Amino acid sequence: MKKEIIMPKVGLDMEEGMITSWLKKVGDHVTAGESLMEIETDKAVTEIEAAVTGTLVEIVVPEGETVEIATIVAWVETDE
Repeated sequence: MKKEIIMPKVGLDMEEGMITSWLKKVGDHVTAGESLMEIETDKAVTEIEAAVTGTLVEIVVPEGETVEIATIVAWVETDE
């Protein structure tokens, strides 16, 4: 089953974030709790962990792009 990875809200006043780097590439296995990407807000750069275990099958938002919170940034194919 495909599960979306969304731009998380990491601060109370956060409205958008920029993906500074993907720590995994398409085809890589990811484990829930493992660092998946780094995002930059107006206050800090934060590593974001995968919420699910599976294979990263699509990166929707490339590095350097800024998107609003709750935007789908990638898809992971799970074993569920």
